[in-house]
Amino acid sequence: QVQLAESGGGSVQAGGSLRLSCATSGFTYSWPCVGWFRQAPGKEREEVATIEGSGRPRYIDSVKGRFIISQDKAKKTVALQMNSLKPEDTGMYSCAARWGPCIGAFSYWGQGTQVTVSS
Repeated sequence: QVQLAESGGGSVQAGGSLRLSCATSGFTYSWPCVGWFRQAPGKEREEVATIEGSGRPRYIDSVKGRFIISQDKAKKTVALQMNSLKPEDTGMYSCAARWGPCIGAFSYWGQGTQVTVSS
């Protein structure tokens, strides 16, 4: 059974940093694509960053140069290091996974962790 669990959210002032972690279980024989998504109040959920099983990362333009996604296959975790945070980064952050490349809908989701950035 695949499970994802996020941790590391919190409140920070603009310009600060947070590190989110996604602990995975159930991926025994192969490694999936894992992504981080966020949803701000009144807005649709958006994909923030993804990382292929090969380690290739991808980011939306608004976080390029500030966020870094990484994976540790031994620990079965995927992290999102968020630097130079802005108030518009505020939202509920969720990690998700899917088999195969990072194209298409994600099958597995965590519960989410709140990130609040104040100005």
